[in-house]
Formats: sequence, structure tokens, C-alpha cells
Amino acid sequence: MPSHTDDWSDSDDGPVDDVNDISDAAVSRIGGHPAFLPSREPPLTTSQCKICSFPMQLLLQIWCPFEDSPMDRALYVWGCSRGACQKKDGSIRAWRGLRFNEKYATKLEKKLTKKRERERAKAEAEAATAAAEQAKKATPKVNPFSISTSASTPAPTNPFALGNQIFGGTPAPSAPAPIATPNPEEQESEEEAEDSGDDSDASEQSLTVALASTTLEDSPWKAAPAYEPLYLSTTSEYLHPQPKSKLPANVQVVDPDSQDRNDPMWNNEAYENSLEIDNVFDRFAKRVSFESEQCLRYNLNGTPLPFAKDSIFDKLFPLPTSSTTTISKSVFQVTPPIKRTYSPSASALIPPCPICKSSRIFECQLMPNLINVLKSSQGGQSNGDGKKKSTVLTDEERKKAVEKALKSGDGMSWGTVMIFSCEKNCCLSNAETTKEAKECWREEVVVVQWDT
Repeated sequence: MPSHTDDWSDSDDGPVDDVNDISDAAVSRIGGHPAFLPSREPPLTTSQCKICSFPMQLLLQIWCPFEDSPMDRALYVWGCSRGACQKKDGSIRAWRGLRFNEKYATKLEKKLTKKRERERAKAEAEAATAAAEQAKKATPKVNPFSISTSASTPAPTNPFALGNQIFGGTPAPSAPAPIATPNPEEQESEEEAEDSGDDSDASEQSLTVALASTTLEDSPWKAAPAYEPLYLSTTSEYLHPQPKSKLPANVQVVDPDSQDRNDPMWNNEAYENSLEIDNVFDRFAKRVSFESEQCLRYNLNGTPLPFAKDSIFDKLFPLPTSSTTTISKSVFQVTPPIKRTYSPSASALIPPCPICKSSRIFECQLMPNLINVLKSSQGGQSNGDGKKKSTVLTDEERKKAVEKALKSGDGMSWGTVMIFSCEKNCCLSNAETTKEAKECWREEVVVVQWDT
């Protein structure tokens, strides 16, 4: 069966032709000029390349507010296309802009209050049910065939007229009536319907709040270099199923041309070396082949997809520490394959947020096709209707396709660009305060795997 990941795939969806969308920070886009959330326009220097000090082009802007956060949020990524600045830290920079959305904050507080009330009602209902069950268990059991000899019960005149005594003498106390409590699930559904109504009523006002509150007409940003703006569309990342083998499980395929490679030492060393070096890129190329038009891979607090085995890969996916095992002739031990796991905190590559000191988490990464899209928007050759036919590619064809995408760009030569942001999405004025500000402009960590 086809499968979908938790990741989101973003690709270009045509030029931005609505002037209102260009100034709307809630519209994700590739290229163009930035639409800012903060009321105070950020300085142009925040987009400068740290190598040549020239303003860089906006690669993309993403509308990405956190769930259950009162903050409107957008992420901005700039990149330098000058050849002399490639493969150097500081030629790609990312910033996040936050602005407090008062109307949504009120609605969010109302939603959280209702949620707490539902949880309290559910807990009370469960406690009442448990108490009723306990009371039922505590009721003494009566033998239905016993005849009471209590003085208060008159002796029957008819031996067959035992009345209620045939079922145990004194009538047993009835079980307590169930307590009428609202069904939490039904109540939640009703309140969710109310919330959706509130959404439709407040959507226009919420969008107005999300619009950029600064204009670029009289701004130095207007003169900054820019690509042609394109819409950035989002879909769930799709993975093709693995092909099923038609061979029986006990059948082994032997390559007749490999008879001269029977030396196990040579064979294992070569295979493991090629697996260690090529498997990382092969996995990247395979994922790209599933979504060849993908420009951005978004997976908040997920795991990045490494481009190749390099020093960046070694730091993000470090080798596990293992104890040394002594092997003697009498003891033979098979060592399982070493598996790397994603551990960004294991090195200083991803420093914590300098303001709130929280860890930074992976948020998204730029994919090689973005280079082609940006080049096409500047008048380069496009692929006709902008769509690519879905074909089954061999491993070698996949690698060539990725390499072609990397080498055909407008000066940029990265394999992938990973962005790590503050996990708490903090908006503190400085490191000494605990009070959230109404808006902020923060630079986040960019990790680049360059094409070599």
C-alpha cells in the first residue's frame, strides 16, 4: 500500500499575480520580496551575506504558526548566489518573525477553558460511576430461598402464600440510579462545531491581523535583489511502496560476473565502504525521485533527511558508543551492523536558543529542485507546463537527476539546507526577562550540506 509520512512537501504553484498576496505574510511564497509580520520593519542588514556583505535574495517565505500558539509566525530564508560565497557559512540565513494575534489569543483561551471543563466533567463522571459500582458491590447479598423469621414479618396463613419471602424475605435495596452526566464526546463534538463557526466568522479578521503591517513602497527592502515571486503549495509527502519480490524466500540470486570477487575480506570491505558513503545519498535521491517537484520538506520536530555522508551527517547522526569485546578462538561473536540515530544534541552543531536557552529543533529543509525553480523564475528554461512526468528511475538515473538539479542552479551549489528553530517559539525581549513580547525578529540556525 502507498504510504504517507508526517512530512509536508512544498512545491511551486505558479507566479504570485495578486498584489494583495504579495503583501500578505500569511501567503507562503518562493522568491519575491518579504512580507513582514512585525510592525517595525527589520533592518535590511539581516538579509546581508556574511561573506560579501551584499543583500541576498529571498529564497522562500513560509507561513507556519505553531499549533495552540497565539503568535502569528512566518519563516524567512535568504541565500547568496555569488559563486565566491558558495560553500561558506553565512551565505544562507534564516529568520522567524512573530506577532501576537490578540483576537486568536482570546479564542484560544476560550477553547482551552472549554477543554479544561470537558476534562473536569469527564473526571467527575468517571468518579461517580466508580462510586456507584463500589456501592453496588457493598450491598449484602440475600439468599433467595431463605424465609425470614423476623418478628416484624407476620406468619403466613397459607403455606403457599409466601409473598415476597420466596425471593428473600425483605426486599433488597435497589441500586442507586445512575447519575445523569453529559457525554464528553458528544459535548466535545458540539463545541468543536461551535469553534468551526467561530472560525468562519473570525477568519477574515484573523487574516487581516496576519497581513504584513509594513509597506515596502518607501523601504530599502524594495530595492533589494529578488527572484520572481511564486506561490508555494503544500501536500503530504508520498512514498511509493517497496516492490514485492517474486522469488521464493529460499532463493538466492548469484551474480555470475562476480566469481573473481570471492575473497570475503575484499568483498566485505568494499561493500561496507560503498554502503557507508553512498547509502545516505541514495536514500536522499530516492526520496527526491518520489517528489521530484519538491522545493521544501517541512517536518517540525522531525528528523532531517541528510544529503550525503559528510561531517554534518556525522554530527547529526553520530556513531553509537560501543564497548570493546575480546574475541578468542573458543568464542565467536557476530557483531550486528552499526546503526546511527538522529541526535542533534550530541554535538555543538545546533546551539540552544540564546534568548530562552531552550533546545532548537529541526523544522524544515530546502530541496535541490528549489534551485531549478528559482533559476526558471529568472528567465531560465522551464519544463513547459511546470510538471514532470512520474517515471520509474534506476539508482543511477536518480543520482544523475539530483546532480543535474544541483549543477544547473543560479550559482547556488548546496545539496540541502536544514533549518533549526527554537522549540518554544519564544518571543522574549531579552535573556533577562520572562515576559513575552508582542512581536519579535529572531535569527535561527542554518545547517548546509554542500554539493561537492
